[in-house]
Amino acid sequence: MLSRIAAALVPAFGRLTVTADPGARPAPGAILVANHTSLADPALVVAALRRYGIEPVILATSGLWRVPLLGSALRRDGHIAVHRGTARAADSLDAAAVALASGRSVLLYGEGRLPLRRDAGETAPGPFRSGLARLAAATGAPVVPVGQAGARRLCSGSGAKQLAGVFTAPLRRPGFHVHIGSPLYLPDRVPEATDRARQAVTAAWRTAAYALGETGRETI
Repeated sequence: MLSRIAAALVPAFGRLTVTADPGARPAPGAILVANHTSLADPALVVAALRRYGIEPVILATSGLWRVPLLGSALRRDGHIAVHRGTARAADSLDAAAVALASGRSVLLYGEGRLPLRRDAGETAPGPFRSGLARLAAATGAPVVPVGQAGARRLCSGSGAKQLAGVFTAPLRRPGFHVHIGSPLYLPDRVPEATDRARQAVTAAWRTAAYALGETGRETI
């Protein structure tokens, strides 16, 4: 249901374009990892993936499950709550492994948080957490890097600026772009795997940013 809603709503707020590496069609049972720059970018990524027939299980912060209506939709569609900083944090990886084994694709955000900058400009992915590498090592699933750009044009900055951005977007018609990279298999060592995944997502993000005429700010 969330994929259908995203696919219907995103065109009302801006212009979404999608590209992919040659032959890069996400297969069932893949781990999709995207860069996280805005509260709006999950909708863009999900809408883009639906064009390829992919409706992933999403790993997201557990606080979303407390939002009326949204929480019910997340539970009904089988998405996975991440209880960060608690003893239950590892449970999300176990649930993701079960989803992958059943043939579902899983979407997660390697950074696990939003960037600190508050302007509407693009920013490269920050440091990744180890969960992605540990999930890939435990399941042997391929990892598909996904880069998105333009979400900050819709929603960024202070709470007031984010609301203003959303309300004015149908008139401004900002551009959004999602690029899907080629699948890769990560090495077994977690630090190396984490770094390689971040590099792949950064490359996909850079392609998306260039498609919108932005170079973005690189991070270390």
